[in-house]
Amino acid sequence: MARKKPFDKPIYVTRPLLPDLDKFNQKLQEIWDSQWLTNNGKQHLELEQRLQQILKIPYLSLFNNGTVALIVGCQSLRLSGEVITTPFTFPATPHVLTWNNIKPIFCDIDPVTMNIDANKIESMITPQTTAILGVHVYGTPCNVIKIQEIADKYGLKVIYDAAHAFGVEINGVGIGNFGDLSMMSFHATKLFHTAEGGALLFKDHNLKARVELLKNFGIKNEEEVVMPGINGKMNEIQASLGLVLLDYIEQEKFQRQQLTETYRRCLENVSGIRVIPEIYGITNSYQYFVIRIEQELFGCDRDYVHKQLKEYNVFTRKYFYPLCSDYPCYKYLPSSSIANLPVANQVAKEVLSLPLYGGLSIDDVERICEIIIEMKE
Repeated sequence: MARKKPFDKPIYVTRPLLPDLDKFNQKLQEIWDSQWLTNNGKQHLELEQRLQQILKIPYLSLFNNGTVALIVGCQSLRLSGEVITTPFTFPATPHVLTWNNIKPIFCDIDPVTMNIDANKIESMITPQTTAILGVHVYGTPCNVIKIQEIADKYGLKVIYDAAHAFGVEINGVGIGNFGDLSMMSFHATKLFHTAEGGALLFKDHNLKARVELLKNFGIKNEEEVVMPGINGKMNEIQASLGLVLLDYIEQEKFQRQQLTETYRRCLENVSGIRVIPEIYGITNSYQYFVIRIEQELFGCDRDYVHKQLKEYNVFTRKYFYPLCSDYPCYKYLPSSSIANLPVANQVAKEVLSLPLYGGLSIDDVERICEIIIEMKE
């Protein structure tokens, strides 16, 4: 079979959604006219209100980035000791625990959803455990019911890293309504973004009040500082970009849905390629399209496919690899936390995130799939 021709221009794993520049400039003009650049300005308040409605959550607090949001989230719940989390995630997830002087305890993952395995959490609880930190990997929700049952039984807090889960719902309920709080990332690589940014989502108005203090130096008013806080505020320029992009999200999701369906049609029945299953009752975020390559059945491993695709000007990502538990900074953890992760170790060797953004065409996706399938042949 003749070798496929490389793409003329690079096809990256994602590309930031950008609005019409004239529309963004109109928002910037509002900011220039107001001369209000940060500290809960008009753009900030409007974005917060709109996101609460879109994400179906009672309370939401905007941040300058998702990592700071998650750091403050841990502080707001007064966590300490140990927190059980997943090794199959972005570095920020365990790092926020370390920044809060909390020991991350890594639990193995579910072989299908690739989220923290709720059936293995209970055996890892110790007298030092204060919370469970789950990640909705690729926008697929964790087993929120089982996790909450465990948390209630042992008096633990529940936090979710929902960086991949913008707009995800479980049977019509916004993903931010589960657990004590959730963090969303609005980084430029995400479906919805503010260039950099993030948010905490929660149901408790008292928690909202505490978070607002913590992200603004603990300042209550001009003369009172009531707790040691940090500067986590989102500025007006970030918020204005988010407001303009909200008008583009539905079209972007529709385009990504078509591309996702094309990937599924082309790859679902290819031996050695495992596609993340769709789950009934779950609203897809269309944030990523990820496959797993099983070397024994496909004939070559993930690393080979990743490398070969570059020869065709297609740049994929081994997302997540390596596991967080393999980072040198976590080698001090007990062996029970970093050695007994057979599923996570296997998954990390197999996952490959394929290009997914609205600027791709169905023809582009079909061509990428043909190149991958040709490697098997």
